[in-house]
Amino acid sequence: MNLNRRNFLKALGLTGVAVGAGKTLNATSVKKDSDKEFYAILYDSTRCAGCQGCEWECALQHGLPDPDLEDIPEVGKIRKTDENRRTVINVYSTSKGDVYVKNSCKHCNQPACAAACLTQAMHKTEEGPVIWRDRKCMGCRYCMVSCPYDIPKFDYHSSNPDIQKCDMCWDRVKEGKLPACVEGCPAGALSFGLRRDMIAEARKRINDNPELYHDHIYGEHEAGGTSVLYLSPVPFEEIGFNTSVMNKPYPELTKGFLYSVPSIFVLWPAMLLGIQKATSRKNNQTEDENE
Repeated sequence: MNLNRRNFLKALGLTGVAVGAGKTLNATSVKKDSDKEFYAILYDSTRCAGCQGCEWECALQHGLPDPDLEDIPEVGKIRKTDENRRTVINVYSTSKGDVYVKNSCKHCNQPACAAACLTQAMHKTEEGPVIWRDRKCMGCRYCMVSCPYDIPKFDYHSSNPDIQKCDMCWDRVKEGKLPACVEGCPAGALSFGLRRDMIAEARKRINDNPELYHDHIYGEHEAGGTSVLYLSPVPFEEIGFNTSVMNKPYPELTKGFLYSVPSIFVLWPAMLLGIQKATSRKNNQTEDENE
């Protein structure tokens, strides 16, 4: 993603064209949950045994390094997703004993990462998964800054860095298959289906066993709703969840700001897009020469 002087000047030229033509550059818009029913994952922490099978299945499916056998969930130790792992299991000491929790991308119905992405590299699919498309990425990392769950991770150690995050096994979903973590969970802690069906199932479990579950489905409304839903035996703040997340979709927060600051809305996105266009042409030319 490095630019030499010649390509940088080309980028500035493209910036001038975009601004001079009076075109506005809009962030990705995605369909709301009411427009098309997304697929979703329901995670039931009362059924999770902390086996880390989901971590192994995810690594195998996406060609990531095998999980470290010595890096296991421990109370007081917070394991985070990174460039080598898209999902992690943590364990918390709660008012009802130790509770295991799987953490990965929440696949927001209206994702802040996609709204912040100027080149639509971060994209909410019609099926529900939020995916990252490397050929469109210009490396600005706005997706990382905008995510209320701190999920997208940048591979700083690579000469050709990627953004790593769970994509809900989108390729498998398109083929009618289950996400790898869901298929490989031996405890049945993960379920997959249409979002409305997963919410209905979660509500049924709460109603059928009110003594077992905390009466809340995390992700039903948080951040405008997500395509990963959670059940817990205790209030979610006890298991490390950000309970201060708004119910309103985060992309709506940026609209007034962008339109009230024209120099940011027009000049900065245009310059970044120009740089991305220049680097894309260079990368495509290099690929053609190599072929």
